[in-house]
Amino acid sequence: MLKLTYTERSFCLECIPQSLEEWVAQRVIFAMRVGQNLCVEPSTASFLLPVDLPGVEALKAEVKRDDREVIALCVCDSEYVEVTLRGSWLSNSAEDSVGVFITTMSDRTEFFLQKLWQEAQACASVMSE
Repeated sequence: MLKLTYTERSFCLECIPQSLEEWVAQRVIFAMRVGQNLCVEPSTASFLLPVDLPGVEALKAEVKRDDREVIALCVCDSEYVEVTLRGSWLSNSAEDSVGVFITTMSDRTEFFLQKLWQEAQACASVMSE
């Protein structure tokens, strides 16, 4: 399962070995126990990757092989490609921009996406220094 955590200033992408169903069930139980609102709804999430990042071409090939249409790529401009994922949004309310997006696809694709995202973050850190 891929988990994208959106905060007010950024987001974090991570692979979780747990099944999507188990993770959501635990999150619902937690929200009930602490008396917190929890909204779960179908949604999409997007993030950018540099076009020249090694592995982007392999990701394009992987997307073409995936017939479930969970992931889509769109070239934004000469520098970035947008990765769009279909899954579920969990937050305190339907209008909240802070929350967690979860989706599931093949383990290989999830791991590969996480690796590309980490490499993009490392490149951005080097550029900002």
